[in-house]
Amino acid sequence: MLGIIAIAKHTIAMHEPREPALAESCHLNPHLEQLQPYPFERLRALFAGVMPPADKAPIRLSIGEPQHATPSLIKQRLCDSLGGLANYPTTAGSDALRQAIGNWVQQRYGVNLDAGQQILPVNGSREALFAFAQCVIDGSKPSALVLSPNPFYQIYEGAAYLAGATPVYYNQTPENGFACDWASISEAQWKQTQLVYVCSPGNPSGRVMTREEWQTLFELSDRYNFAIASDECYSEIYFDEAAPPQGALQIAAALGRTDFRRLVVFSSLSKRSNVPGLRSGFVAGDAAIIRKFLLYRTYHGCAMSGPVQEASIAAWQDEAHVLANRELYRTKFAQVQPMLNGVLHAPMPDAGFYLWARIPDTVQGDDTDFARDLFAQTHVTVLPGSFLARAAHGINPGARFVRLALVATPEECCQGAQRIVEFCQSL
Repeated sequence: MLGIIAIAKHTIAMHEPREPALAESCHLNPHLEQLQPYPFERLRALFAGVMPPADKAPIRLSIGEPQHATPSLIKQRLCDSLGGLANYPTTAGSDALRQAIGNWVQQRYGVNLDAGQQILPVNGSREALFAFAQCVIDGSKPSALVLSPNPFYQIYEGAAYLAGATPVYYNQTPENGFACDWASISEAQWKQTQLVYVCSPGNPSGRVMTREEWQTLFELSDRYNFAIASDECYSEIYFDEAAPPQGALQIAAALGRTDFRRLVVFSSLSKRSNVPGLRSGFVAGDAAIIRKFLLYRTYHGCAMSGPVQEASIAAWQDEAHVLANRELYRTKFAQVQPMLNGVLHAPMPDAGFYLWARIPDTVQGDDTDFARDLFAQTHVTVLPGSFLARAAHGINPGARFVRLALVATPEECCQGAQRIVEFCQSL
């Protein structure tokens, strides 16, 4: 009898549904373990359990998401082009889009590009900045290094790790005028460097790189044979119409580097034209690198849809909405920066829509304490600077800073600034 029961139990067990195999049984990219939580995940964790005052409307100055209205001409072109959804787009994009981008580059920087060889449309600068590292890093060399500014856009770091390289940070601090500290990189590190990310205008400082910094970087690139990825997504938000920020292509051409060797710039419509949801931008520069990047992207499957291409053409061909966009940012900075600079050290940036504000030494606690207490008391959200940086060369250059994105309406930005002023005065 016991034998019959045992057989019955064994038979039932064989037919019971089993738990799916655990993740440990399959092979995953080990570099995924090196990725750190994104700043906004850390911000949610920091605010967990905090109840801000219900009588104050929330004001978010933490995320760099443009809030100005999308121009109607872009939306109209997108709607008029929906018939293009019936066709697969090409990875290289249409001739018309590449030419529109080339015309804009010539108008903006005075640089003539071969639209068929030196320009490639991409689905926003974020995905392209990430994919670029996967294309140019030689994975057979485990000692490969990727240089990143510090503080930085976290995509640079993640791209380096998942390409099998190691990120190395060059600090940008008030003490060095937020300059690119090339001298902090050793000779041995330069020899292992395969890619250098730069961001100008910078996130979060808003600083624009000088011609001298670019010249030094170009000379280093020639000497050590690394690629340069120039993130210029904030290039069209500046304060003096007579002095737009210079770009990497512009300076390279002025220095006689008209082949743009080892240089690729990344630009985007998100901030310029208030279309972050369109996911549209371009890369341009060294034709040999662009050709290989196109090959990579053909396999990657990241072609821009036809309607988005048409809407992008409309955006790149119009400057009136960009002028109006800049004027709105000028208005907000003129109102908000003097208010905040009275209680925090918040100097005007060269460009961009961030204030990179330093917490006074008289305020106790660190930048995370400041951001959490500010949220708890005022319902205003800012991003702790230490979330945007890593400890390097003995310091975390984001410590005791907060980043404020002036992307909301002028009224909201002013109201948020006033709450911050009152909060700081209460301390």
